[in-house]
Amino acid sequence: MIDTGLGAANIREVVDSLTDLPVSVLTTHVHWDHIGGHKYFPRFAVHEEEIAWISERFPIPLQAVKKNLTLQPCDFPADFRLEDYQIFKGSPTSVLHDGDLLDLGSRTLQVIHTPGHSPGHCCFYERDKGWLYSGDLIYRGCLDAFYPTTDPKQFQQSVRKVRRFEIDRVLPAHHQLTVPVEMVGRIAAAFDRLEDRGQLRQGSGLFDFGEFQIHI
Repeated sequence: MIDTGLGAANIREVVDSLTDLPVSVLTTHVHWDHIGGHKYFPRFAVHEEEIAWISERFPIPLQAVKKNLTLQPCDFPADFRLEDYQIFKGSPTSVLHDGDLLDLGSRTLQVIHTPGHSPGHCCFYERDKGWLYSGDLIYRGCLDAFYPTTDPKQFQQSVRKVRRFEIDRVLPAHHQLTVPVEMVGRIAAAFDRLEDRGQLRQGSGLFDFGEFQIHI
């Protein structure tokens, strides 16, 4: 399983309804909206750059996370209580490194370290199918590189990095699953345009490219 969402509901119940096979979690990155359900899975992996974030101290205060949770209307489960919400903390059972090959039996995933949105952000690539599990690197929506822990130049390099792979389908972590493969190139071109204009630096603002935005 790749990422576990907010943790506002028990995602393990849904997973158990789909399979009785043992489940391990791969983490695209240690942000609160991707690790909330890790508490339901004893085996999970994170990139080496973000071990401290998940096992020691998350870089964003709990109150800021709670504020983000309620920024927009959300149909939370009836038993969800904001005052009880906590950021997941735990020790990973395995560590991800760039280029690792993860054997799933009949399938293999390759770890691609793609920092920028966070220091340890990873995409996962399934070569046999040409599928890229893109996390928060590629999607329809606002690509964020404005937090103190982000790096817009690394983000640009990471988009360039995944372009070298033969991709037939992009599976993002947010918004719509209908992401055309050509969007990877359009995002790369947008970052290059910002660099050419001297705007590829934090604090430059929010830039709209139609089907996606870049916030730096």
